[in-house]
Formats: sequence, structure tokens, C-alpha cells
Amino acid sequence: MAKILIIDDEAPIRKVLKEILEYESHTVEIAENGMVGLEKLESNDFEVVLCDIKMPKMDGLEVLDKILEKDTDVQVIMISGHGNVETAVEAMKKGAYDFIEKPVDLNRLLSIVRNALDKKTLVSETKKLRKKINKTFDMIGDSAAIVKIKNIIDRVANTDARVMITGSNGTGKELVARWLHEKSDRSVNQFVEVNCAAIPSELIESELFGHEKGAFTSAHKQRKGKFELAHEGTIFLDEIGDMSLAAQAKVLRVLQENKIARVGGDKDIKVNVRVVAATNKDLKEEIKHNRFREDLYHRLSVILIHVPSLNERVEDIPLLADHFIEMVCEEYNMPKKKITKDAIEELQKLQWTGNIREFRNVIERLIILCEKEITAADILAFARPLNYSVL
Repeated sequence: MAKILIIDDEAPIRKVLKEILEYESHTVEIAENGMVGLEKLESNDFEVVLCDIKMPKMDGLEVLDKILEKDTDVQVIMISGHGNVETAVEAMKKGAYDFIEKPVDLNRLLSIVRNALDKKTLVSETKKLRKKINKTFDMIGDSAAIVKIKNIIDRVANTDARVMITGSNGTGKELVARWLHEKSDRSVNQFVEVNCAAIPSELIESELFGHEKGAFTSAHKQRKGKFELAHEGTIFLDEIGDMSLAAQAKVLRVLQENKIARVGGDKDIKVNVRVVAATNKDLKEEIKHNRFREDLYHRLSVILIHVPSLNERVEDIPLLADHFIEMVCEEYNMPKKKITKDAIEELQKLQWTGNIREFRNVIERLIILCEKEITAADILAFARPLNYSVL
């Protein structure tokens, strides 16, 4: 059950609320004014606070402001006396979960507390998930190339400038795209990824722009496309160099007019989307051979970011190794393994044709096959698939 704090200057109210909530098996503490309540909040981890609006010394709105400043997940329910309903509504606009009027209705109180606890759980789980996702997509490295990329992201993220990310397979182009989104004002909305190389050319338009029911044989119902789903957010067009010329023409129209039309439809739909694209191809060469539209290239490449290969930033390998060792050990629910300095040096000597993707796989293999410490001998034995045998 939950840990709840009641802040109210009226002793009878505190007593009644405490008895009701303790009967429901909650742990309840009380405070006779806002200052005492805030002191208790400093030393305890409460899930819900019931706070009276009208109190001496410090009123409920001031208490609410102090709680919200702490960036806590605690849910605040305001207690409103007669004539304080407008103030209670103002409190909700500030960030209070809900309010309840005096005299307190038992069923409404318990219902609001249950719902506040559900929201508290949801908010906490969302934060944990977001933290885990951000850790998974973290940009690891302090080489000059990575520092430069991070600086560009910081300067560009909060604009709507289109970005073209180049680099070999496995270098982390998606990470750059995700951080451009996460650091922008659009981060509260969708980040929609489209792998242009993985979608057949005959389906790419439907994937990007959606389709109406009956637009083609298998179109049994209306479907929104990726641009529509990314409205107010970011769309990441990965491997855009593999997109057909026909689809390129339609993407160009979206960039010019900020509107799409579903396949089989005649209605224009306005979209507000930040476009980030990536490719492992030399698009200028593709333009020369008439495989990529030059006008689309110039529309997409307002900002150019090149992600270097791992072989070009071997100084980041110690940090990357530590990061992936911690991540993989956590995934396998095992103590974090150590890696020797000699082992790091051996990793730095290898050619990483698959870049960060390959490096992560090698670290996972080493964790599975090695003992508590990863040594240089382990790198020589297990880093390359053709070199080892577990028999």
C-alpha cells in the first residue's frame, strides 16, 4: 500500500482522513501546516500528498509550488473548502492531480487516491523506461569527432532544420537522429523511423503517406502513413539513398508544401514534421548517375553530420567497452566483468568493418565465453568468429 502525507491545519480533518486511509492499509503521516509538511517531504518518500488550500503561514498553492520544484513523482491532491473551488482548479492547472471538497466524501476520496496512485506508478515506470531507452541509445565517446557531433546536435536540435547524417553501416547514425529528437521541443511527440532499404519500392509510398480503403487489392482499411504518424514530431528516413525516384518526388513535395495525400485519396493532409535523413551512400555520386534527385538532396542537407567509423576513433574503445560490458552484464543479470588494459589494446588493433554494431556483438560474446576478467588472450581467442571453438 501507499505512503501518504496529509497537510491540513484542522486537527479533526487530519484525524478523519488518517483513519479512513489507514483503514485501507495505507501508511499515513500528518502535518499541521505547509512548512512542517515540506520538512516531512524532505525526509520521506511519499507517493500521494493531500494538501489543504487555505492554511496560515503558507497556503496550499505555495506548498504545491515547492513540491513541483523538486521534480518529484508525488501526486498532490488539493483539499478545497467552500468557496475555494476556483483556486483548486488553478492548482490543477499548475500540476496538482485533483481536488476534493470539504466535507470530504469517503468514496470520492478513495477513488481519487487510487487513481493518483495509478498515475504515480505510470509516471515512475515511464521515467524508468525512458532512462533505459536513453541509456541504450547513448552516444559514447570523447574523441574529437564525437565531441564535434554532440556540439552540432546541441546547436541544431531546437531548430526545425533538416539534417542529413552520413556514415558507414553500424556507425550510429540512428543515435544521432534520436538525440536530435530527444534534445528538441518535439521530444514529447513521436520519433518515427523508416528504413527505406527494407521496404519494397511498390510499398514505400503507402508506408510513407498511408492509403485509403480500396486503394489497391490488399487495402482493406484506411491506414495512416509514417509522415502522418510523425505529425508534430520527427521522421527519420534511414538509408534514404535506397528510396525509389518516384517516392523521392513525393517526399520532395511534402518538404515543399508540408502536406501529404494518401495513396488512393484526393484530400491533402497538412503535416508538421521535422525530417532527419541518413545514408551510407555517396549521394553526390548517386546524383551523377541519376539515382537520387539533386533538388531533394539540397532540401534534406541543410545540416550535414558525418559519423566516423570506429577505426577512425579507436580512442573511444575503452569507454565503449565499459559501456557495453555494463549493459550486457545487466541484461544477463550477472556481476559486471572487468577488462584488462592489454585487452583494450588488442581491441584497438582490430579492424571493425561492422563498426559499433560489430563491437557490441563482440563484447557480448566475450562476456558469455570469458571468466570474471576479460584478458588480451580472450580477445585473441574469441574476438573473431573463425578464431575460436567452444568444444
